[in-house]
Amino acid sequence: MKCPFCNADDTNVVDSRVSEEGSRVRRRRRCLTCEKRFTTYETVELRLPQVVKQDGNRSEFNRNKLLTGFMRALHKRPVPTEYVDAAIDRIVQKILSMGEREIPSRKIGEMVMRELYKLDKVAYIRFSSVYKSFQDADDFQDAIMEVQGPQRKKPEKKPEQQK
Repeated sequence: MKCPFCNADDTNVVDSRVSEEGSRVRRRRRCLTCEKRFTTYETVELRLPQVVKQDGNRSEFNRNKLLTGFMRALHKRPVPTEYVDAAIDRIVQKILSMGEREIPSRKIGEMVMRELYKLDKVAYIRFSSVYKSFQDADDFQDAIMEVQGPQRKKPEKKPEQQK
């Protein structure tokens, strides 16, 4: 670490402390040339992978785009914001743990669908209708059956009795 006062290369660490949240290290340093003291902070830099779109274009991973997708799917649904934040955190952690330099946007979409399925079935169907490009009512019906499961069927309507 260079001294900010005299640009000397030789400095000693006098004291190190971890921040309360544990994500940063504060170091007091002393320059061996000019004897002045200064503070440095050390943090972890995590690089999220590039997102590869279906057309082959690449872009930086953007957490706000995830949030926008969740909020559109969850519009007027009774899901607390902290649940949405936790779901996005889980997706980001999964992406980081993969350790890849690139990730297909399709894979991120699948992760979003899994999280929405856990949060709210209506939001899941909304998101999947766009994500899977539903073409007609049968596609929606299939998604609803998927959400309801095979054990739950629509009750049959009883014919009205004649008088």
